[in-house]
Amino acid sequence: MYEWHKNMQTIVDEIDICIKNKDDEALTLKHLADRLGYSEFYFSRKFSEISGMKFKDYLRYRKLAFSLIDLRNTDCGILEIALNYGFSSHEAFTRVLREAYGITPSQYRRKPVPVVLRTIIRPFDCYLTENGGNDMPYSDGTVKTYFVTIPAHKFLHIRNYESIGYWDFWQKQSLIKGQDFDTICGLLNSIKGKLDDVGGDENNSGSGQLMAFLNTPEGRICSWGIPLAECYGVRLPADYNGPVPEQMILSDIPEGEYIVFEHGPFDYETENAIVEQHIEKAMKEFDYRTTGYCLDTAPGRIFYFYHDCKRFWKYVRPVRKA
Repeated sequence: MYEWHKNMQTIVDEIDICIKNKDDEALTLKHLADRLGYSEFYFSRKFSEISGMKFKDYLRYRKLAFSLIDLRNTDCGILEIALNYGFSSHEAFTRVLREAYGITPSQYRRKPVPVVLRTIIRPFDCYLTENGGNDMPYSDGTVKTYFVTIPAHKFLHIRNYESIGYWDFWQKQSLIKGQDFDTICGLLNSIKGKLDDVGGDENNSGSGQLMAFLNTPEGRICSWGIPLAECYGVRLPADYNGPVPEQMILSDIPEGEYIVFEHGPFDYETENAIVEQHIEKAMKEFDYRTTGYCLDTAPGRIFYFYHDCKRFWKYVRPVRKA
């Protein structure tokens, strides 16, 4: 099963690349099954088993996700967008979009309300499968530490006062209607203007989304000895006045000073655990006495966690003048 999860991750990554490149010939069930050396029937069965949905349904919803973001972010004509993503006509695109989201392309373009976009599935996710980073660990251990001032902004999120870590957070959220991983990531992916959305060639659940930890007396006492609520969401401009999904919280975060602990790119599969150890060690051993700052544990302060193996592993923690 481990190998199948890895193989399936390769396939879903290739699906996104093919959609982006408008390569419909490579998006057939036969072509992708041939990539892994299996029959179409066996590949289709394993895809449904691992992803929880039929291959054709996943492909349709991913194409819709790409097309909606183009509707939201570009001035391309609706027919052009429809044809770019394999829909035969304006009418066909409208029909599929209305069936999926109860909205037409022109309605969404005029008012891009939050909808649950089909984010890329992650069969091989070290956090959600509690696997990864356990074999052949290697890292040079370099952790950069620096101070920054982050301007005022807003944070659109869900939160949990009892969870312990990313995996446990989503396990607990899955028990709350409308707050499961796929729903929340899909809604956040449809929000325009995210401060941490770096764009690029990926169109998935990582678009500007991150974990955060809120200092609050109602939270559990974490390993750092601070009562925290764990959060998941997106940072937005301070003047954001767009729609807020009913199951989410929009908080105003004032300008503040922070300390950053940052590790560079690393191998997701083999180095995850060792990089986490380096980061935790750096935070534990950092000597604040020489800086004039100390951690700010006041209620309402928030710190962010960025996990992107292609770019960095980064904690951004609130500080104040000592």
